Amino acid sequence: MARTRVSDIDREGSLDKVGQILQGAMQEFLAHGYAGTSMDKVAAAAGVSKATVYSYFQDKEGLFKALIEQRARKKFQSILGKHSLEGEPKIILRQLAVKALAQMAEDTEHRALMRVIIGESGRFPELAQVCVRYMIKPVFETLSQYLKAHPELDLPDPEAAARIFLGALVHFHITQEVLHGKDILPMASDRLIDSLMHLILKDS
Repeated sequence: MARTRVSDIDREGSLDKVGQILQGAMQEFLAHGYAGTSMDKVAAAAGVSKATVYSYFQDKEGLFKALIEQRARKKFQSILGKHSLEGEPKIILRQLAVKALAQMAEDTEHRALMRVIIGESGRFPELAQVCVRYMIKPVFETLSQYLKAHPELDLPDPEAAARIFLGALVHFHITQEVLHGKDILPMASDRLIDSLMHLILKDS
């Protein structure tokens, strides 16, 4: 059986039932981690039969991957919108950084999910790779293309610059929020964003 993809589910018109299952899965993964979650627990949390869960998802790994893909699509749309980045870099890059950090800080469910993924990555590296593939890679590729489309920035390596930009934001979120480091490494987000703008735009 082929792995169920969120996009396939959408076309099948079963969003309500699948959404119910994914919400139950999120609840269980956050409460018990990946290893401690079973399809039985997911079915109970979702209020559906185990057979219903298996009718959409082949196994727990496929369910987890579909959950990550769904979250990634929503996060991508909420931060970047439906279209590619357009506009003046001085405005667009700052807006992107501000919006990304604000949304990551406010989304407690996403933060908890990141803790699960990081915690399980040693035993289940393929699950962490799903996070990179669906959550990080699309944003990186979109930002890279945007930077390449603006030669006036005079960036010798737009792809590396995109990694620096996104890496700084992700590192800030992980150390401040995911790993509870606000009091150990205190810093206001606008300081980080100002420095990023200086590095990318070469502003004085």
